[in-house]
Amino acid sequence: MRPTTALLVLLPFALAAAETNSQRAEKLIRAGKLYLSLEDAFALAIENNLDVEIQRLNLGVAATEMLRTQAGGVTRGLNYTLAEAPAGVGGPTSALLTSSATQRVLPGATISTNPMETGALGQIQSNLSLLGNVPLSNGSSVPNLDPFFGARTLLQHISTPQTNVNLAGVPNLVTGNWSAGAGLRQSFASGAQVGLSFDNLRQTTNSLRSAYSPYSASALSLTLTQPLLRGFGLRVNRRYQRMAGNERKILDLLFRQQLINTVYGVSRLYFDFVALAEDLKVKQETLALSEKLFADTKAHVEEGTLASVELARANAQVFSARLDLERSRALAEEQQAILKNVLNSRVSAEIVPTTPLEPGERPAAKLEELFELALRNRADLAQAALQLANSEIGLEGARNAVKPQLDLVLSAQNNALAGQANPLAANVDPTHLGGYGSALAQVFGRNFPTYAAGIQFDLPLRNRLAEADLARDRIQVRQTAVRVRQLQNQARLEVEDAYIALGRARAAYDAAVQARRFQEESFQTEQAKFEVGASTSYLVIQFQSQVAQARSAEVAARGAVVKARAALARATGAILEENHISIEAARQGTM
Repeated sequence: MRPTTALLVLLPFALAAAETNSQRAEKLIRAGKLYLSLEDAFALAIENNLDVEIQRLNLGVAATEMLRTQAGGVTRGLNYTLAEAPAGVGGPTSALLTSSATQRVLPGATISTNPMETGALGQIQSNLSLLGNVPLSNGSSVPNLDPFFGARTLLQHISTPQTNVNLAGVPNLVTGNWSAGAGLRQSFASGAQVGLSFDNLRQTTNSLRSAYSPYSASALSLTLTQPLLRGFGLRVNRRYQRMAGNERKILDLLFRQQLINTVYGVSRLYFDFVALAEDLKVKQETLALSEKLFADTKAHVEEGTLASVELARANAQVFSARLDLERSRALAEEQQAILKNVLNSRVSAEIVPTTPLEPGERPAAKLEELFELALRNRADLAQAALQLANSEIGLEGARNAVKPQLDLVLSAQNNALAGQANPLAANVDPTHLGGYGSALAQVFGRNFPTYAAGIQFDLPLRNRLAEADLARDRIQVRQTAVRVRQLQNQARLEVEDAYIALGRARAAYDAAVQARRFQEESFQTEQAKFEVGASTSYLVIQFQSQVAQARSAEVAARGAVVKARAALARATGAILEENHISIEAARQGTM
């Protein structure tokens, strides 16, 4: 069995396997909770994510394309559409979390009751095809390289009234025919077509003028037609096989790019979820401080050292902190649901992220080195270059189609005739006396050969169809080359933007850490003054809100650094290697 055919046989088993989920998630559950590290999230996504599964199944298309083109067919084309993970609800950078509810005029006005309204659930589809919906022309036709066998047989009884009895010797000529034949036709990549046919006829007749009745006639024919201009040559007739070979590489690269999209999306969603979980702790701590402030204020009011209005302010702060906590909890739950969907996890257990937000160090590589890394590693650029190569291969067919048709035709035929002598006929040649065996002996003994050789020339006086296709294909190939350069420029821009964003995020994180420290010191000082009656609950509430905001801002800044690092790894095409993800294991659906 050929390797291509074997892949087609195994394809139904791959389709059946695609309908089942891995059991990794169940193995990670402890005490009713799903303890999930970033590496486990990557593994779950690679094993179960439906976008990855679509591209995994798409790898089987390469085998069908190669099998089709080996038979002389044209390629059917590929699906270049890839999917991005949903945006999610975002981390603590959301406007719902970076400021305290006490600082809003309308605390509930910014709450979205439907994540669809914010685009949190939407997936972006990207199409990497450079030609779009306008493919190149087919060019000169490619011969069908699969052999064809045909057979036929026919029985006839024919009665023909004669206008001249002297022609057949009888007034009603009765003929019985039995014809049978078989043929084999094979085309070759050079453009040549060879036909072999074997034809037989057994005839009985009542004609007095026929020397033999019944008699058998046989013919063995061999015909060769070889194009010399249009349709000539291995290169032009195997161009679709070369394109199918490139398509196999393109499908591998599309699978890699989908892995990059998914790994980056999972990383972003996971760290947003981690940031939301940490911010949830910040909100819980803020609520605890607000409740302590309320208790202290109540004690001061009861002692008469504070006015009763301070108790109302402290109580309002408690409920504002609870509002912030519920908002944070709701966003974390929504983010968890989105993350589970991307992982295609069907478990209902609560996710507990175990990989912390670690900002890490600044990248040591220079910007130019990152540019070179991106041009070398990015799957979208590599597949674009292969699309350009396929366009140039297709252009060969369009060039060949404008050539005139010039064919060399060679044929050879062996004929035979054998039968029983008609006793009423005169001058019977004994050479042809015998049965069907005698006819076969004459055929294979080449007793009566016929040979022919010729040239067939076909020149359209105006070949506007082929000329127009060639001109348009040339334009499209040039456009494809320009699009490849555009993608390269876009890749450089993405790398530079990610590099700048990482530096900006790191600087913002350093500033957020210092701001949080100073806000905590200010809050502690004001709280100490409040405890000795030198401050009011109003001032403590202000400092407390600023601390809560600073802590959330620090968490958000830390998450931004981690996501910026992932974005830079994606822009350079190194995100899979940095996370130790094996392409071969991903193809098998196991990590």
